[in-house]
Amino acid sequence: MSPHQKNEITSLLGIITTSALIGALFNQTLLFIALALFTYIVFMLRNAFKLQDWLEQKKDLPDAWGYWGEIFNELHLLERKKKKQQKLLSVALSRFKKAAEALPDGVVILSQHNFIEWVNPVASSLLGINYPQDTGQKINNLIRHPDFQHYLLKNNFSKTMTFPAPENADNTLTMQIIPFGYKQKMLFCRDITHISKLEEMRTNFVSNVSHEMRSPLTVLSGYLEMFSDKPPKDEKNFKLAIDNMYQQAIRMQRLVTDLLALSKMETAPVEHTALVDVSTLLIALKENAEVLGQNKQHIITMKADEKLNLRGNNDELHSLFSNLINNAVRYTPKHGHITISWQILNDEAVFSVSDDGPGIASQHIPHLTERFYRADVDRSRESGGTGLGLAIVKYAVERHDGRLEIRSTLGKGSTFTCYFPNQRFSS
Repeated sequence: MSPHQKNEITSLLGIITTSALIGALFNQTLLFIALALFTYIVFMLRNAFKLQDWLEQKKDLPDAWGYWGEIFNELHLLERKKKKQQKLLSVALSRFKKAAEALPDGVVILSQHNFIEWVNPVASSLLGINYPQDTGQKINNLIRHPDFQHYLLKNNFSKTMTFPAPENADNTLTMQIIPFGYKQKMLFCRDITHISKLEEMRTNFVSNVSHEMRSPLTVLSGYLEMFSDKPPKDEKNFKLAIDNMYQQAIRMQRLVTDLLALSKMETAPVEHTALVDVSTLLIALKENAEVLGQNKQHIITMKADEKLNLRGNNDELHSLFSNLINNAVRYTPKHGHITISWQILNDEAVFSVSDDGPGIASQHIPHLTERFYRADVDRSRESGGTGLGLAIVKYAVERHDGRLEIRSTLGKGSTFTCYFPNQRFSS
């Protein structure tokens, strides 16, 4: 029993005793005791009604004295404590929502029976959920993919699942459900389209490299096997075999060189601070191109701004320019024209290589910078191409903050143009 309760009982006994003594003076003891108890009960009921009114209307707590004053005081303290806790919870909830809304992953809060309670903006975008309109909807009524339905019904969420995005089947999502609270669930989802595409590229890359290596290795191993069984006596056939082996070895060497160059550009940090004399570099590449295409008797012209230098990496720019120039030499027929240009245009440094070769069909142009992509497989291999040249060009341009533009018309030729921003050059 608390001290307040003891005090109230003592007060009640005091009231009864006092009323009994007064009543004895008038020879009406029971009447005075009854009147005192009635007054006490009225007082108690009045304060009880005040408490009920306060509980219903939640207005200011009423004033009272004695035991009821202590009760109202305790209620006042509890009310203040409750408001403080509610404020703290409100702040914590607001922070949680802001944090969840800022997450790069989608978050959906589900009830015990998979009804939607809350959704962050990323989940709305990835899963096609309209929040707050879809609050109270069952998640499996909105995401109807069979794999997701099975995952939800299985009720085993130890592993993640992958399925096409409801809003765009070309995108891939990964998802996991984590139980929390009282039978609630938290659904996390993430767009892994880029990871899936990288994995697909990796698989294709390994397959393409294996295929590209297999052909020259087959030729080399075939000749070597023939020589080991029966060395050729005919000098002409022997020289032909050696020439073929040499060409295949060169092809593998070129492929390995391009693979290493591409790998270096993908992994090495960008450190492009040196000022490269582009015009001098292009003069040397033009001379090499004339030697490379001497049998075709190309007409190669060049217009280069001698004062226009580019801030970047000399080796990467050499790979970029040489790949584009050598491609023009390989695919331009006899007596064809090749034009090399290096100049300032619309506040950008512009390098371009044009030819009047056979051109490229429009459906191939978006894919030309993909590794091992060839618009004409047989012609590319006959010319000695590895299928990596334009991929190297793309990486080199991007590492110099530039962009590559390809324009081509069948039967009329092609133009490959690289644009570099003004912060990259000096003139």
